Amino acid sequence: MIQEPNNNGHCNTNQSQIVYLTEIIVYVPIFLFGLFLNAFALWVFCCRLGKWTETRVYMTNLALSDCLFVFTLPLKLIYRTQAVTVPCLILECAYFINRYTSVFLITITAVDRYIAIRYPLQAKNIRSPVKSAVVCGVIWTLMISILCATKLLERQERGICFRKAEKQPSVSLFTSVIWGFLIPLTILSFCSIEVTKKLKKKKKIHLHETRMIQKAIRIIRANITVFVICFLPLHVAIFVQFVADYANASCTYRDKIAIFLDFAGILANTNCCLDAICYYFVNKEFQEASMELTTKYQSSEQEVSDTF
Repeated sequence: MIQEPNNNGHCNTNQSQIVYLTEIIVYVPIFLFGLFLNAFALWVFCCRLGKWTETRVYMTNLALSDCLFVFTLPLKLIYRTQAVTVPCLILECAYFINRYTSVFLITITAVDRYIAIRYPLQAKNIRSPVKSAVVCGVIWTLMISILCATKLLERQERGICFRKAEKQPSVSLFTSVIWGFLIPLTILSFCSIEVTKKLKKKKKIHLHETRMIQKAIRIIRANITVFVICFLPLHVAIFVQFVADYANASCTYRDKIAIFLDFAGILANTNCCLDAICYYFVNKEFQEASMELTTKYQSSEQEVSDTF
């Protein structure tokens, strides 16, 4: 299970103050904008659209996960120096459950898009809104079960909320890099590359269709770029910390790693806002509903944009 860095034994006590100030500066606007954008997305998906599609199911769950995540950020600021208690464990569970639920929802959305574009005929039998809802249910269940169970096992080993107290290398910390980032990144990259190749080979008849394909490719690139920018530094920092714990590194080196991990975590937490920009507001269904609120304009259905 992933934790924040260990502050015990740091060489420079001012560093935690710098991190705390940065968290306040970053988390306040993230909370406000993230709550507004994701709540608005939920309202559009649940109240303004008619027919449920596979994309809509995944986007609704992603918006819900990100919306719940932003609520944990101000509480994280409050509990960052608190002892490990039941409220702390609940907060930690909610924090990590929604982070990694978002990761896997982004990944499964890419898989669904790959199936729809790469195998359009078979997709009619493989894909359905009901099946998408079941997949989302499985993801939520697995994340809640795995992360909450890990939290309960870790309770006796830690003293401060959101802090890794022990200096021994954590196997669960290392495995989180694999299942929480490397595997999703591999799947996301494969699906994105294959879909992009398929779209580029697609025969273009009309200028509008060409523009829609170009837009779809830009969306794919934006999605994977945001994923890498937000989550790569964090999981590199987690891996480096694991190596430092294993090698019993010096105080100075641990201190630098802890700061790196803190700031990488802050960057990763901005994903809850960037998801709204890169997924919801480029989604065709969302755009149609948003336009309807202001101009009552209804855009026509497009084969490629239906999968985004």
